[in-house]
Amino acid sequence: MAPLFSIAATTTATTTSMSGHGGGAPPGLRAQQWSLRGHRYAVLLITFVAYACYHASRKPTGIVKSVLSKGWSPFNGAHGTSKLGEIDVAFLACYAIGMYVAGHLGDRMDLRLFLATGMLGSGIFVGLFGMGSFWNVHGFWYYLLMQMMAGFFEATGWPSVVAVIGNWFGKHKRGLIMGVWNAHTSVGNICGSLLAAAVLDYGWGWSFLAPAALVILGGLFVYFFLAPYPEDVGFSFVRSADADADAEEPQLSDEEAQQNTGFPREASVSIGLLQACMIPGVIPFALCLFFAKLVAYTFLYWLPFYLTQTEIGGKYISVKSAGNLSTLFDVGGIFGGIIAGYISDKLNARALTAATFIYAAIPSMLLYRYYGSVSMNVNIGLMMVTGLLVNGPYALITTAVSADLGTHNSLRGDSRALATVTSIIDGTGSVGAALGPLLTGFISTRGWNGVFIMLVLGAFIAGLLLTRLIIAEIAEKRSRHLSSERQNPEATVVQPLLEPLLEEETLAATVPEPLLEEERLTTTVSQPLPEEEEERLAAAERRLAAIEQRLAAAQHRLAATVFHHLPEEERLETTVSQPHVKEER
Repeated sequence: MAPLFSIAATTTATTTSMSGHGGGAPPGLRAQQWSLRGHRYAVLLITFVAYACYHASRKPTGIVKSVLSKGWSPFNGAHGTSKLGEIDVAFLACYAIGMYVAGHLGDRMDLRLFLATGMLGSGIFVGLFGMGSFWNVHGFWYYLLMQMMAGFFEATGWPSVVAVIGNWFGKHKRGLIMGVWNAHTSVGNICGSLLAAAVLDYGWGWSFLAPAALVILGGLFVYFFLAPYPEDVGFSFVRSADADADAEEPQLSDEEAQQNTGFPREASVSIGLLQACMIPGVIPFALCLFFAKLVAYTFLYWLPFYLTQTEIGGKYISVKSAGNLSTLFDVGGIFGGIIAGYISDKLNARALTAATFIYAAIPSMLLYRYYGSVSMNVNIGLMMVTGLLVNGPYALITTAVSADLGTHNSLRGDSRALATVTSIIDGTGSVGAALGPLLTGFISTRGWNGVFIMLVLGAFIAGLLLTRLIIAEIAEKRSRHLSSERQNPEATVVQPLLEPLLEEETLAATVPEPLLEEERLTTTVSQPLPEEEEERLAAAERRLAAIEQRLAAAQHRLAATVFHHLPEEERLETTVSQPHVKEER
């Protein structure tokens, strides 16, 4: 542990002079070991595993709440439920504060070392929380301090992984790619819940030690194999909007690969928090995420406890069963993130997509509250639908939206603000994430209806905060549509004129090409036609003549209509230079 922290400290001092980037390939990789596409898949996998480990380490407190509230001091007293809420808010408050600092540092440090250090520190303090069970610690201050330190270290995760993905992928299909990739949140929650519930029978301390070991192993995996920048492994290409579409991979000779050990990059300028806040859309999305995360994290921390306190089909379920059942909320969340990302790519409307999901979550939560107790099947179905609608916009805003704004056009030159923008948006959301579980700890003592009213109000306000951005997106789409029509006025004018001719063209296609006069005479002389065929041929010729007349009339109408749509100056010039147009009119 100590050598890694010393490496991180050395890197902090040296990478500042390199404009916020690391230098060289990670220990487990070499330059251009795979193709560009292969390295991108590796980055997706490594960051997916890393953040899944982070979320797995956050689930134990939700799983063991029932055990602690029934038999472990200081959480088993009259105010035990409130104290459980307080350690949740301590973790999330430190996580939110640390997020702003971590995002600012992430744009200036080697992201690989920064992320690996955060994972190791998080694993240590999550494990120390569980060790309180074996050391027979009953002081509230101990558990509060462990949660606070874990929150600070976990804050390094999200800005780092989003920045890494933004470095490797452009904006093309970013919503879909990040929607699939963001399933790590739900996968981590599921794995953490299953792992914590599986070892709960051996003592609640093991429910913390097992996820802690997992996140430490994930940190070592990141340290040895993550390349946060394409330049770290020899790919010096420009990350643009189309960069992730079959990009041409630069080739390096063996000599260049040996000489290019430092992998120098173009200098990039990291911006401050105030400058990042001025990027259009950052503040509205950050405030929206405040309430969206309030809803999502209330489910994350309190759903297992809620399931043990609520009859389902006339029965109460065990703590272990509640932990396993709560994973289905995250299963729905996986599909929610993917669907929201895909729709936002198709519509090119992030705010509209997010708000639609948020508003749809309101009736879903109410249905779950009032009809989730009917039977186990109904509970599962409504839980998954609610997870889909709650996690969809949360995933979209924290991934694709943050990456879009971190590479916004207002950032001139080579300025990169991915980690900073991500920290502002997710840090603000984390304040709401801290507030939701805290309020739940107090409100739930008076009944769960009040908790769901809080969740409904939070979702409604989150949707309202995106109203201006939705209006702007719709107005932009309308302006693009109108501008495309202005650029092609002939297409708008010609289409109605050509429609009456479709039937005539179809009829003409069924008539054989008219024979030349000589060919018709030759055919008539050599092979006399029956009277019926002669009549058919004559009728076909008459129809062709009528079609030719109509086509000529349509051409005159088309010329007159186009002339009428010309500006006055061009119309005068055309009239002077081509007087025959006036006669045709």
